[in-house]
Amino acid sequence: MSPSPRVAPALVTRLHQQSSAARWPLSLDAFHAALSASVGHAFSGRTPTSSEIDRYVSSLHIDDLALACACAAGQESAWDHFVREYRPALYRAADAIDPTGGAREIADALYGDLFGLQEREGVRQSLFRYFHGRSSLATWLRAVLSQRYVDRVRAGRRLDPLPDDDAPPIVHTKDRAPDPERPRFVAVMQSALAAAVAALAPRDRLRLGWYYAQDLTLAQIGKLLKEHEATVSRHLTRTRRAIRDAVDASLREQHGLDDRAIHECFQSLVADAGPLDLETLVGGGVDRKNDGRNRSS
Repeated sequence: MSPSPRVAPALVTRLHQQSSAARWPLSLDAFHAALSASVGHAFSGRTPTSSEIDRYVSSLHIDDLALACACAAGQESAWDHFVREYRPALYRAADAIDPTGGAREIADALYGDLFGLQEREGVRQSLFRYFHGRSSLATWLRAVLSQRYVDRVRAGRRLDPLPDDDAPPIVHTKDRAPDPERPRFVAVMQSALAAAVAALAPRDRLRLGWYYAQDLTLAQIGKLLKEHEATVSRHLTRTRRAIRDAVDASLREQHGLDDRAIHECFQSLVADAGPLDLETLVGGGVDRKNDGRNRSS
């Protein structure tokens, strides 16, 4: 195997200073190794010019690369930051992949591989080693989560393989004409969901809006509401369950739908949310001037 292309020390030092590497802290040597690995992966099979290397590393998500490298090295402060800031986004991605909650356990299991529970020749075998900074860390995590979900579905359905393009495996259908009931299902689902959210207590609706519409973290919401982030998480779990129960009851009692039709309603909303706007749905209850991202620390 040929060695990774050499990144000029002056360039490494400049990017190390520009990144959050010193925050964790991440040594210059470790940061250099991460940059070299990224360059080697990007230009596998050929030796790039110095200008190509300069352009490439300057295009990287350098803060995310530094964080991933520090987490892989076992820096506790980096890992605490990662869990606090990225766990909510990872759970949102899991809920989007599988609204029934089946992907959440995959998200939880992912933390063990990211942390690097196993060692080889004294080196932690963290999954972060495969993050090279070409995309944002959040995008990379969603891709890893999606692939693991696909792998699990394939393992459980060996005789019914997924399409080669790894399309989202949420709805398994055979070739058929569009369901003529879908527009009605989407409409009644939106109506039931809007009513369920409107019936929430203002504080529950506020948490929901901050978390899903404004992408605040649990810690940020807890700071605003003077709650522990674990309490915020419990309230959000309870609120999601209350919304689902209310929607289910509305579809049964007000629209006379059976189990099959209710399942189709949920799938219709996942496939086609139409004009549904979560920020509008929660009542616009987020004050952008005073949300957690604009408050000074």
